[in-house]
Amino acid sequence: MGRGRVRTAAIGALAGTVALLAAGCGESRHDNNQRPQVSTQVSVLINSKEVIVQPTKIALGREKLQEIPQNQKYPEPPLKDSDRPLDVTVVAANQTGTDARLKISGPELEEAKKSDVVFARSPGKFQFDLPTGTYTITAVGLPEARPARLTVGSYRASSQNDVLTP
Repeated sequence: MGRGRVRTAAIGALAGTVALLAAGCGESRHDNNQRPQVSTQVSVLINSKEVIVQPTKIALGREKLQEIPQNQKYPEPPLKDSDRPLDVTVVAANQTGTDARLKISGPELEEAKKSDVVFARSPGKFQFDLPTGTYTITAVGLPEARPARLTVGSYRASSQNDVLTP
């Protein structure tokens, strides 16, 4: 009677092991979807005479200044669906004594985009989604400051090759 129980337990364990292995051997497919582009950074300087944007043209091809240093030898592949708006991070510095807001306008936008207040003699950081096109960036609150132009191209790069990005 003891041998029968051992044999039944062994057969049961063997059958359970085979069932687990069979369940783990199914076909698995994982889409290797492209990761979105890392936000493109633009610097804006506000002074009493003008608004200065650097760089003035973005998303026209690979952006060398946007590369993560560890990946400079491995270019990012272009995104397949590049008709999406570009995620742009604007780092602004207000060098005047007056609080101001940045206003981004252009024919590609239904409504102009405005930043939060950039306080006098202070920095600010804002994020916008901009479609391909040419934009005018003005400093609301400083009517004497000449506006700047920003051109956004249609190139969108995947961050697929960027290590340590979320």
